[in-house]
Amino acid sequence: MSLIIRDQLVTPPTWFSSFRDLTLYCHCFMHAEIVIESEDPDPYWKWIRARGGMDFVEDFVRPGTEEGVRLDVEPNYPRSVITDRIAPENVHRLIAQLQFCGRLA
Repeated sequence: MSLIIRDQLVTPPTWFSSFRDLTLYCHCFMHAEIVIESEDPDPYWKWIRARGGMDFVEDFVRPGTEEGVRLDVEPNYPRSVITDRIAPENVHRLIAQLQFCGRLA
């Protein structure tokens, strides 16, 4: 399963520790290949890399080029989980929704 995370969800108001928790869980327990979807990956790569967040992220991709379950800020694609941020109060809900969408594949 591929998990495609929208680039806007890796910077504040997302809590970076919650982003790490989510990607760790999805990589280890859901066996997801995690990619970040971005038109301009350079600033996001620098942001993530400086904070040690590339451990579970495979690559950056252009929008619409990858099939899979999406974590996005708006419903542009089927099998999308919509959120405005990744934070301690919503990590468990996001994981449950991603697991459900992954089973639909």
